[in-house]
Amino acid sequence: MRLSNRNKANYFNFLGTLVIMVFVFGVAAFLLEYFVYDYMDWTQWLLLLFPTVLLMLFYFRGRQIFEYDSDGEALNFKNRNVFAFLDKSLSDEFPKYKLLSYEVINVGILKRLYTTISSKKNSKLTLRYDVSYLTNKELNDLKFSLSKVIKGNKEQTRE
Repeated sequence: MRLSNRNKANYFNFLGTLVIMVFVFGVAAFLLEYFVYDYMDWTQWLLLLFPTVLLMLFYFRGRQIFEYDSDGEALNFKNRNVFAFLDKSLSDEFPKYKLLSYEVINVGILKRLYTTISSKKNSKLTLRYDVSYLTNKELNDLKFSLSKVIKGNKEQTRE
């Protein structure tokens, strides 16, 4: 199964540009108000607070583009930002039989996928991916596919 929200990259690029512009204009308005006009009292700080919160919200939601491919004998995960300077991209590929478990953490606006895989020395390794920008249908399809892989792994170990 293949899952990707790469076709929404233009939308995320527009959204990110809009957030950065709102932040820059908010800082400029704050500086003008603080040093030149001084019409507002303590409310001038709201010109700086709201754009900063919006920028932090966009940044902490994580990487926007998520790609998943379970065709063949390997699982491929790719996670990247539309703006390359924000964070480095993740790309993981490992055999299906190494997948032990997965967990999706949903905390309001943040969604994370934690996959646990087995490594060479019989230890467990947890990989984290940002899936905040996936729709509920895409997220359910991802869960279904990962559950199917884990179920297949358990059946192979019984034999």
